[in-house]
Amino acid sequence: MVTSVPRLVIAAPSSGSGKTTVATGLMAAFAARGLAVSAHKVGPDYIDPGYHALATGRVGRNLDAYMCGPELVGPLFLHGAQRCDLAVVEGVMGLYDGAAGEGELASTAQVAKLLRAPVVLVVDASSQSRSVAALVHGFVSWDPDVRVGGVILNKVASDRHEEMLREALESVGVPVLGVLRRVSQVDVPSRHLGLVPVGERRGEAVSAVAAMAAQVAAGCDLEAVLGVARGAGALSCVGWDAGAALVSSPPPRLPVPSLGAVPPDPPTALNGPRPQAPDGLEVPGGDSKVVVALAGGAAFTFSYAEQVELLRAAGAEVVVFDPLRDEQLPDGTRGLVVGGGFPEVFAGELSANEPLRKSVADLALSGAPVAAECAGLLYLCRELDGLPMCGVLDADARMTDRLTLGYRDAVAVSDSSLAVAGARMRGHEFHRTVVEPGAGAAPAWGVRAPGRRVEGFVQRGVHASYLHTHWASAPGVARRFVERCRAS
Repeated sequence: MVTSVPRLVIAAPSSGSGKTTVATGLMAAFAARGLAVSAHKVGPDYIDPGYHALATGRVGRNLDAYMCGPELVGPLFLHGAQRCDLAVVEGVMGLYDGAAGEGELASTAQVAKLLRAPVVLVVDASSQSRSVAALVHGFVSWDPDVRVGGVILNKVASDRHEEMLREALESVGVPVLGVLRRVSQVDVPSRHLGLVPVGERRGEAVSAVAAMAAQVAAGCDLEAVLGVARGAGALSCVGWDAGAALVSSPPPRLPVPSLGAVPPDPPTALNGPRPQAPDGLEVPGGDSKVVVALAGGAAFTFSYAEQVELLRAAGAEVVVFDPLRDEQLPDGTRGLVVGGGFPEVFAGELSANEPLRKSVADLALSGAPVAAECAGLLYLCRELDGLPMCGVLDADARMTDRLTLGYRDAVAVSDSSLAVAGARMRGHEFHRTVVEPGAGAAPAWGVRAPGRRVEGFVQRGVHASYLHTHWASAPGVARRFVERCRAS
């Protein structure tokens, strides 16, 4: 099937250039014009898609060539962009920055090439004039397969500064699609792991997105930007579908390596008012009797949209609950998914909700499947920074000053509710906490980080780990999890 959706990739020479402001502002500005806009983010980031969802009224989705493999970038893009008039893809880091030591893998440039999408380069021009031409020329000529369709100049000081920048760029032959002034930058608060998620500041976030839209609409030639998007090439692939993915992904059983001995190059495929869902994901109801509770609300905002879609395709009714507000798990819960977020910010409130902590502990003690990632891992611990948590795991967690960040190759070292031992997967870590384990649980993953180590917990039906994973790369995970729910 050959499909053509008008699309563009918003990239930059480096982080901090203004990609999020420009991408989110363009999404909101075009949506305000009545276009159905599909929002995407390159890489594992959970927070930016929340702002994208506010801008477009649709779920923000990720395109991660490391975790999901390059072969899934096009299908996942088409899945999100179906019935849309325009797709805007926000890049990650600098245009050509990818996974460490992996060349272009997982870079914005690679995703742009896989999508046959033109790139709009956002340049922080605050400390340069004529040099901007050399900078843009370098990015345009570095890889001839990456097509830069235009430049948006950010943090421009004055009319005279703009004039000098435009004059310099005439020699490069790349059109200037917009100019954003330094004095009108939109303030989006950050903290230890990046922007503050939408789920924690929905009112202010709505205002921030509106301000981004106004700034971009005033400073950019939207018709010219749309013209660049319409120049995208056709894609000859089929959109991803959760049901089809479950059918086409039988769970392989592989030899179990010794602890810490991670295969050198694991493949990316694996076996096998209600609160808002994470990042604004709308969870439709279902008639399945297998209820899977999904933690949401302000403390647990990290979740990929495809996870819920796969669980539902596997026969689950996904019910979102808020651990800050709800004192019991949803009626009939047979399985629990607690994704990422910022429990350290809400540790006091989570600890104070003793009835829910007991409900979670009772479910885990019964042997029901529980999948916890990063923040979910901390929530299942005995304590977090000295405050009581659920006590499911014989482990204590605490904040540190050290940032742990990066892609990971992993292999399951224990049979669990998610995977058979020996199954391989790629994931991502991003946290400033440590977990000091006690006894009584097997490790979840053998991880090649740098170095080799074992990580996480498998205990009864619990699979808890720091590793964030993208279940679209591993449809068998959802099928296995729901089957275990039925059997519990």
